[in-house]
Amino acid sequence: MTYILIHNPGCGSSKKGLELLEANGVKPTIRKYMSAAERLSVEELMDIAKKMGAKSPRAFLREADAKAAGLAETASDDKVYAAMAENPKLIQRPIGINGKKAVLGRPNAKLLEIL
Repeated sequence: MTYILIHNPGCGSSKKGLELLEANGVKPTIRKYMSAAERLSVEELMDIAKKMGAKSPRAFLREADAKAAGLAETASDDKVYAAMAENPKLIQRPIGINGKKAVLGRPNAKLLEIL
């Protein structure tokens, strides 16, 4: 099974998460979701939430950035997913995906929970 890391190379936490995985012998497929060519679709974001066991995309939403972007606290899940797909800065990172499981790497050690 391929471990996928939703990764932002400009983020310290994301870099540390990648280092932790590699130190534990994991060579993940890197998804640089901030790049226009590798952005996550609404469907992919919904799949990540499902794999996390989350009831809402807010489980991996960067709340401060969402507020700054004008996303209302009362926005529906569909609007949150759409905003995250349009503005990937709103997505908390790193996120590890391994088969049918996904986890937000906060703290980074959580990335190892789905090995």
